[in-house]
Amino acid sequence: MKILITGAAGFVGQLLATELLNDGNSEVVLADVIKPPIPTSCKYPKKASSIKVDLLTGASDVITEDLDAVFVFHGIMSAGSEENFELGITVNIDSSRALLDAIRQKRPGIRVIYASSQAVYGLPLPETVDESIVPTPQSSYGAEKLVCETLINEYTRRGFIDGFALRFPTISVRPGRPTAAASSFLSGMIREPLNGVPCVIPVVDRSFVSWICSPKTLVANLKHALTVASDLLPPHIRIVNLPGIGVSVQDMMNALSEIAGPDILKLLSEEEQPALKEILYSWPTKFDNARAYSMGFKPDQSFVETVKDFQFSMKISNAAL
Repeated sequence: MKILITGAAGFVGQLLATELLNDGNSEVVLADVIKPPIPTSCKYPKKASSIKVDLLTGASDVITEDLDAVFVFHGIMSAGSEENFELGITVNIDSSRALLDAIRQKRPGIRVIYASSQAVYGLPLPETVDESIVPTPQSSYGAEKLVCETLINEYTRRGFIDGFALRFPTISVRPGRPTAAASSFLSGMIREPLNGVPCVIPVVDRSFVSWICSPKTLVANLKHALTVASDLLPPHIRIVNLPGIGVSVQDMMNALSEIAGPDILKLLSEEEQPALKEILYSWPTKFDNARAYSMGFKPDQSFVETVKDFQFSMKISNAAL
């Protein structure tokens, strides 16, 4: 398969590209507003190419007649979209529509996997959320994702693409630096202490629960999305809430302590940040993932295993330096 990944300089794009380039069955095109790096840890880096492109004006440059699938990962994250409304609209909606139109015109009917988010939901919410709950986002990011979900539905209904909009749980633990996501601390409170760096938790209620998925499970589910039969969903309903697990701040602290010892918790502090809290508390904390399970998507087993996986990946990275 020949697969295009937009937003490929980001964490998820790089992670997925690495996995696709390890199996040797895919040619991968990485596209972003900066020239995305080709992963160095993959088995078949020569099967990858890298393109610097602004999709708002250059989407047609990355859509070729030999493409088989597109992963749409580009975007401005939640806190960033809230701070800069115009930029969020431009990047998260306008450039996505430009990409879909380029596909419609140059390579209609191919599989398009759009990265949406649980941020499309807002209060009021039932205790358990599934795809039948009407999204009422309370953030610019969530509203922008919801607009693009509608485009995925409509372009699929019209036969322009074979699309799925996958609503991601919060991905933890992410490596690297903090991002402009409101949920960034959910990686930072594990990543930073394991690197000997302090981290501030922006909520003081340790019972606060987040719906979380590990990077390893996310990538497995993204690869699975390439093979899911299109007719498992109606052509005008292409939304899937990807599986996650509910994890509280205290659960995360307990997992960190179990893996690295209780003294490591001294690197964590708590300081309420009202602007972030408003966004975070508008998101659902429990999902019914029956639709995803029926389509073959898989959940994580436990957050402790996620922390173990991240600690192991740190050791591999340090050994490579």
